[in-house]
Amino acid sequence: MTFCIGIKVAEGIVALADTRIVKGSEQVNKQKLAEFQHAGQSLFTMTSGLRSVRDKTITYVDETLRNEDSTRDRLYQFVNLFGEQLRRVKTEDGPSLAATNHSFNLHAIIGGRLLADNSPQMFYVYPEGNWVEAAVDSPYFMIGRTYYGKPILDRLLRYETPLSSAVALAFLAFDATRASVNDVGYPIDIAVLSNHETSPRFQRFTEADISHVSAQWTQALTDSLANLPMQWAENLIQTPFQPYRS
Repeated sequence: MTFCIGIKVAEGIVALADTRIVKGSEQVNKQKLAEFQHAGQSLFTMTSGLRSVRDKTITYVDETLRNEDSTRDRLYQFVNLFGEQLRRVKTEDGPSLAATNHSFNLHAIIGGRLLADNSPQMFYVYPEGNWVEAAVDSPYFMIGRTYYGKPILDRLLRYETPLSSAVALAFLAFDATRASVNDVGYPIDIAVLSNHETSPRFQRFTEADISHVSAQWTQALTDSLANLPMQWAENLIQTPFQPYRS
C-alpha cells in the first residue's frame, strides 16, 4: 500500500511519501515522491495505485512536453496535461486491466510553482483525470492509507499553520499510519516549497534519522494521558470497597 500526503498552508507546501511496497511475502522500497523538471522549474508528483499506470502516464507527459513548442507556465496547465495522459492510458490499458481484475485506480498529488504562478500550488488528480486544488478550507490531500493520519490533521492543521509545523504534522500523520499497518514504512521522502522559493527542497529520511522524534511524540502522548483530568469519570473508576477477610 502507500502513504502520501500533501499540505498547503499560507507559507508554502509540504509533501511526504513512504517508500514501502509489499508484494505477497516480499517487501521492497520504491520512490513515490518524484521530482519532475519543466521549463527550468521543479515540481513534484506522488501517486498511489498501479505503478505501471503511473510510469506510462509520466512517460506520455514527458513526451508531450518535449514535442510542444510552447511552455506551460502555470501548474494547473501541467495538471491538465497529466489528466489528459492519464485518460489516454486508461483507454489503452483499462480493458486489459479489467480483464485481469485489476482496478484502474491511480490517484495523484502534484505540487510546485511554475513561472507564472504567484505562489506554490497543489492539486489532487482522480483516476478519471479530473482534479481539485488545495484551498484554505481543504489544506491537505492524502492518498493510499488515508484513515490513520486524518485525526491529527483535522484537529491541528489550519491554513495559518506555520510551514515548520506543517512538516511536523505530515510526519506525525505518517507515524500514526506506520504504527497501525505493516505496508507503510521507512524510508520517507519529504519535499518543502516555501513562498519565497521557486523549487522544492527534497530529502530522504531513514528510521534511524528520525526515530527519536517518534519516541518523543509517544512520550508526550503518554504524559498527556497520565495528566488528563478524570474527575468526570470518578463514579466509573472508583475501586470498589473490598471487606477484609481473615
